[in-house]
Amino acid sequence: MEILEGNDPTLADAAVAFAALGSEQRLGVLRALVRAGDPGLSMGALGKSCGIAGSTLTHHVKTLAHAGLVRQARQGRSIICAVDYQRVNALSKYLLDECCADAGGLEQSENG
Repeated sequence: MEILEGNDPTLADAAVAFAALGSEQRLGVLRALVRAGDPGLSMGALGKSCGIAGSTLTHHVKTLAHAGLVRQARQGRSIICAVDYQRVNALSKYLLDECCADAGGLEQSENG
């Protein structure tokens, strides 16, 4: 099952993605991949960049990939990881889409 399908994540999709970011190490992995840009990083380079070794890094990348935030592709003998910017942007949009929609109503109910 792929999370964050299309451009409009559901509440459940967003919850899975935010839960995946609920670890300092996973957030660090995502930030390292954002800094790397579209080409991404090999698992070895990503591990060095984040200071995370082997199986722990694999676990974190797998969690981020399941949440739809990171893509993995084999390139020769290496696995390259990269941010799925479309899905990260969709998640940000989901969070901010209705910004301040109820702001006027809250003031009225507090003062009324």
